[in-house]
Amino acid sequence: MVVVVVGTGKLARELLSELPRESSTEVIPWCDAAKTEGSSIVVHAGSGRELEDVITYCQETGSTLVELATGSAIDGREVGFPVVVCPNTNILMLKFLAMLAANGHHFKNYQVRVIESHQAGKTSVPGTAVALAQSLGLPSEKIVSIRDPREQSEALQIPAEYLLRHAYHRVEIEDHVGSIALETRVFGPSPYAEGLAQIIAAIQSNKLERRRYSIMEFIENGWV
Repeated sequence: MVVVVVGTGKLARELLSELPRESSTEVIPWCDAAKTEGSSIVVHAGSGRELEDVITYCQETGSTLVELATGSAIDGREVGFPVVVCPNTNILMLKFLAMLAANGHHFKNYQVRVIESHQAGKTSVPGTAVALAQSLGLPSEKIVSIRDPREQSEALQIPAEYLLRHAYHRVEIEDHVGSIALETRVFGPSPYAEGLAQIIAAIQSNKLERRRYSIMEFIENGWV
């Protein structure tokens, strides 16, 4: 089954470059999708301009859509094909999120702080940080976001070579006698391609229904 990557931005280019190294499946850009026969796995890593055409393609071919965008226009729409909503493809991080989602309520009476840092050019909503905050009962507007490269380097110890591509999250939970800190660091593009390869393998190994899946359902089912 062919994997079709939709988009022309940094993430799409990285997936087109890195994904073939992580998966034995053929990977092609969206502009070549018309040359394929049968169903495909379509990875939407674009801005949304091509989304309507992608939906039509998936409906006509019975393809599976992997949606990487947060707050995609496909949310809430009726679809006649499998859709996997996957704003994060880092499997280790997803399992960490699943752990907190299941147990975060235990810390509802504690002081909680969520800090996130991404490259200075990131302006979209930090979906992983929002998920962490929600699991711990923290309003999303209280998330501390850091975009200053100097602070990232000095305070967070982000290596200089990754200031232009990183994802850092820190959860702090404390009371008057003790504290806990949980920290995650993801550097460079490869964790996303590696995780996406595992998600693609799970799609190929499991017969998906024609409905919307959250990637967390894959985690809970033990598919990845």
